[in-house]
Amino acid sequence: MLNKIIFIIFQILGIYAITFMLLHFIPGDPVQVMLGDSASLADQDKLRSQLGLDKPILDQLIFSLIKIIQGDFGTSIIRQTPVLDSLVIAAKNTYLLAVTSLLIALIFGLAGGIIAAKNHMLLIDKIIMSASIFFISIPHFFLGPVLIIIFSIWLGWFPVNGMDSFHAIILPAFTLALGMIAVITKLTRNCMLELIESDVVRTARAKGLGEWVILIQHTFRLVLIPIISIIGMQFGSLLSGAVITETIFSWNGLGMLLVESIQTRDYPITQACIFMIAISYILINMITDLIYRLVDPRLKVGKFA
Repeated sequence: MLNKIIFIIFQILGIYAITFMLLHFIPGDPVQVMLGDSASLADQDKLRSQLGLDKPILDQLIFSLIKIIQGDFGTSIIRQTPVLDSLVIAAKNTYLLAVTSLLIALIFGLAGGIIAAKNHMLLIDKIIMSASIFFISIPHFFLGPVLIIIFSIWLGWFPVNGMDSFHAIILPAFTLALGMIAVITKLTRNCMLELIESDVVRTARAKGLGEWVILIQHTFRLVLIPIISIIGMQFGSLLSGAVITETIFSWNGLGMLLVESIQTRDYPITQACIFMIAISYILINMITDLIYRLVDPRLKVGKFA
């Protein structure tokens, strides 16, 4: 377990270091963004010195890593406010959106998979599977505007963008969730169909249990682990998909903050956002491993150590 913790720490620091180097190598100068192209070289050099951007890149990286280890993400170059303040607000909004999308995906995905498995080869099964293939193939940057046109502009049910009301989360949440719904539906259906003729199910039928009881209490229980696995991976993709979705719907989260910071070359905020997303991926994998052991006690603790 100790080895895994050490590996995770080096993994996080490595991601941060690579991100830091890449950001400083891409074209663009935050000093020119702040002062404009008409500023004198003396003013640019003075501001660059104040921001510490005149130091060698390795010195900047080491200084930044030390600050990160101390829990200090620095100060925004453009906003001149602590990065941590913006990061906390953005992370809270992104996790709210991601968790809402995950709940929607679980409810509709599991229900769709169970119904499709129960009605295998019937019309409802074909409809559900066709819808799953359709939504899997649609990218977020296309699906978001389509939902806005239909449900905001044509029907007027939801706001176009922003975070002014509770209803504002529905369209971005469904934009993120629809692809995940399709994945969970297909996985649930296929796994349950493989197990529906297993010895466990035959024994349950021999006991006189109803088909829905067998489907939920016996068959579904056996497919929990692959479902948990795909949920762990898909939840990570929700965070990456939020970069596009939050920008489309003007949702003040990590994705929107990341895009804005890249456009203005605000290095501290960009690094903090990527750092937070990387940590989220790693924590999600760890939580998934823990849930594995809770769902299936046969898995040894040492396997994940």
